[in-house]
Amino acid sequence: MSTPAMRPFAASLPMALLQAREAAMRLFRPLLAEHGLTEQQWRVLRALTATAAAVDVSDLAERTFLLPPSLSRILTNLEDRNLIVRTVDTTDQRRSLIALSEHGLAQVRLIAPESEQRYAAIEEAFGAERLSRLLDELYDLATLDLGADAHEVVDEEPGDELE
Repeated sequence: MSTPAMRPFAASLPMALLQAREAAMRLFRPLLAEHGLTEQQWRVLRALTATAAAVDVSDLAERTFLLPPSLSRILTNLEDRNLIVRTVDTTDQRRSLIALSEHGLAQVRLIAPESEQRYAAIEEAFGAERLSRLLDELYDLATLDLGADAHEVVDEEPGDELE
């Protein structure tokens, strides 16, 4: 059986991105676990922190790269824990709007300094300028127009959530 013509596994962009993500997340997972949050829950809280107004659920799904059924379960959990507030859109009763609650904002404020310490450790080890360039390159890669199929939101396997 002959090997198919393809780049070496070590040169696989998806694998390199996963390895880099895993290396970074090893620093953040214990912090989130200390505060009773999963990576996906933290991703939702971070996305809500980045906006001043309540966010439509479909917009939140796009921002967090979570499929609606997964996001729905996460939102139910966060709402049960009083970390978010869900309201009905006054212009369209079918739409839900999501915002951080005061308790949710307090939780983010509690975690943020420790999270920033971990970012500082990454910057110190990797270099602040290199990290900035890497982020720029990754944003450029993420915004490439590679066709309609490249824009699908794909849920991760359990444990593969992005921060």
